[in-house]
Amino acid sequence: MSQMTPREIVQELDKHIIGQSEAKRAVAIALRNRWRRSQVSEELKSEITPKNILMIGPTGVGKTEIARRLAKLANAPFVKVEATKFTEVGYVGRDVESIIRDLVDISIKMTREEEMAKVRHRAEEAAEERILDILLPPARTVGFLADETAADDSQSSTRQKFRKKLREGDLDDKEIEVELSASPIGVEIMAPPGMEEMTSQLQGMFQNLGGGRTKTRKLRIKDAFKLLTDEEAGKMLNEEDIKLRSVANVEQNGIVFLDEMDKICRRSDTHGPDVSREGVQRDLLPLVEGSTVSTKYG
Repeated sequence: MSQMTPREIVQELDKHIIGQSEAKRAVAIALRNRWRRSQVSEELKSEITPKNILMIGPTGVGKTEIARRLAKLANAPFVKVEATKFTEVGYVGRDVESIIRDLVDISIKMTREEEMAKVRHRAEEAAEERILDILLPPARTVGFLADETAADDSQSSTRQKFRKKLREGDLDDKEIEVELSASPIGVEIMAPPGMEEMTSQLQGMFQNLGGGRTKTRKLRIKDAFKLLTDEEAGKMLNEEDIKLRSVANVEQNGIVFLDEMDKICRRSDTHGPDVSREGVQRDLLPLVEGSTVSTKYG
């Protein structure tokens, strides 16, 4: 969460968006209040509810850009959706709770990228060792202890020379065979509206079926190093911790930008149920006021 003052936030927004001083001031104060809320005790925090902001203006004046830049400043999960894309719960189409599910997915990706950046250096070292093991497999020596010690020294010296060449990029174009984790099985499941949660769980189950398998690929060292680094970084991450932190980040800092809100107003000449207008309004109300949404992460 950004610790910038409202004045600093407005100055940062001025670098990218022309005019709209009132909107910038409103979102800057809202972001500062969100930070102040995070500083109070848990008892008081539950009593302070973040407010929603309604932006009105023609296309192209910067409504979406203000929200997107604000989310970037706050390092908060952000999702932009059009209200006209949703239908009332129980009808064909997406229901409004899928907004929060999408936001959680974005938060998971953000948190995973942050954690991977923290362990990147260690992952690169591990990937380097794996490549050196492929280039210089351990020698099998049979003989006296003195001969084995001499062989180890020679092996270590050669390994250091190859390490230097690897870091300087002299071996980038050399091809090697590496064992990488096999990609999970991709299964696309079509489900009726309201069953998105079950669909995601089934997809996760099918993906886990291919877990633990490896695949041998022939790659240039430069390309293999990137893939091995990502694989090693993935092994160092705590997935449960990432899920918990991501859900908490969405609950406390998530930003949802609802576009085309005026398009879901009920028309006076309509008759019968209006599932993509008035029905969506009713479903959006608890979401805007604050409600609990179940996702596959919690």
